[in-house]
Amino acid sequence: MSTHEETPGILPAERSTAVAPRLQRGAISLVDIATSTMANIAPAMSFFFSSALIAGAAGIGSPLIIIVAAIAIALLGNTLAEFSRSIPSTGSFITFIGKTFGPVLAVTTTIVMSLGYIIAMASVIDISGGWTQIIVQHYFSINIPWQLLTLLFVALVFFLMVRGVHISTRWAGYFFLLEIAVLVLVSVSVLIVNGGQLSLQPFNPTQISGGLTGLGLGFPIAVYMFVGWENSASLAEETTEPRRNVPKAIFASILLMTLSYLLFMYSTVVAFHYNVSALSSAAVPFITAAQSISGLLALLAYIAGFTSTMSAMIAGSNSQARLIFNAAREGLLPARLAVLHSRTRTPWASFLVFVGIGLLITYVFGWNVSPVTFFGDIATLGTILIALTYLVSNIALPFYYWKNHPDQFSVLKHLILPILGVVAIGFPLWGLIAPGQTAPFNYFPWIALGILVLSLVYALILNWRDPTLGDRVGSIIADRE
Repeated sequence: MSTHEETPGILPAERSTAVAPRLQRGAISLVDIATSTMANIAPAMSFFFSSALIAGAAGIGSPLIIIVAAIAIALLGNTLAEFSRSIPSTGSFITFIGKTFGPVLAVTTTIVMSLGYIIAMASVIDISGGWTQIIVQHYFSINIPWQLLTLLFVALVFFLMVRGVHISTRWAGYFFLLEIAVLVLVSVSVLIVNGGQLSLQPFNPTQISGGLTGLGLGFPIAVYMFVGWENSASLAEETTEPRRNVPKAIFASILLMTLSYLLFMYSTVVAFHYNVSALSSAAVPFITAAQSISGLLALLAYIAGFTSTMSAMIAGSNSQARLIFNAAREGLLPARLAVLHSRTRTPWASFLVFVGIGLLITYVFGWNVSPVTFFGDIATLGTILIALTYLVSNIALPFYYWKNHPDQFSVLKHLILPILGVVAIGFPLWGLIAPGQTAPFNYFPWIALGILVLSLVYALILNWRDPTLGDRVGSIIADRE
């Protein structure tokens, strides 16, 4: 018997995907992937660190910025949903772009997207320990190094992930439910206490500071509060009825997060009595609002921030490590990354690489930086790479359907909406790479460009060495044997 046959779960690149390792089919439901998606979005963490920036840019009209951002995300959601209805795959955007434009762009997308998610996850890894350090210092005056706390939380997430996708997604869901319950409780309490301050001013377009300028400044920040909305696509293989449930999870998550963010932003504006200067200068406006009512509510808000980081780390690592796993079993990455746990069928090797590199980035570049500062900096770099993938996938959708399903081609869903999606993601992407930014943000476009070029070179070499690569890209469909 050959060595490869003796090693279950390892898929060498030269082998056929007919014997590729498969994840546990039907292990999770629509509710599981929807809650996992919202956990990946991490509303507490995202809103805590974004609300002051949005208010500083758009003023009282900040809730309207969230509505505009939600429409942009829904346009991207249409693209992911339409691809998932046709070829549901753990490879998500990698599969969709590869099936449209071929193996070179599939491999390029694999590297760019994987690094984008790893870099973005480094921000979550960093803030998990950093936020806990802040809580312990604030309430107990004890300084526990965030580096140690971060390592402990990463180990916990790895343990849950290896135990099985059902268990890990459920824990992500539990953390998320606690988080969202606290956020809603604080928001409603703020509105009740400040009942005399309620008005519809925040929903009046004339209240957006600077008009279109304020919209332009606040829009990119609001868009990135939704990053993680695509989580469910890479869980397709383990989901019941993925062609139906993945699109449902995408749109349900976007809708629920939109309504939640509107509530949080409106209540925060009201809590500060429409004083934009005070709101935008607060370190974490939502916690300040909670503290104005009750110390207990402030404590709960701090705890919600912690559960938010944990749910995001679990849900994000779960889905994003699977992109690496799928690329490895199809031969786009080293085959040993496609190893599965013999009992739980979880891709522990790809998860270990994914989180290991994220932890390395956090320790090397963030060791002597404030966790909150590093969170914002490194998340921006990761978002540039992820947004590039969003952009290309919107371009790919019309070509894919016109080429593979001309009988199903819809001018609205497969042409007009993807074009609008390109505009919707192109605008905030330009905001991240536009010249004239301060350090370190002025370096990020060049780093992203370097990653893109190196990924393309690697893809060209790999495709030249393996002419059969194109046949394997996207060959493993979630609901097919």
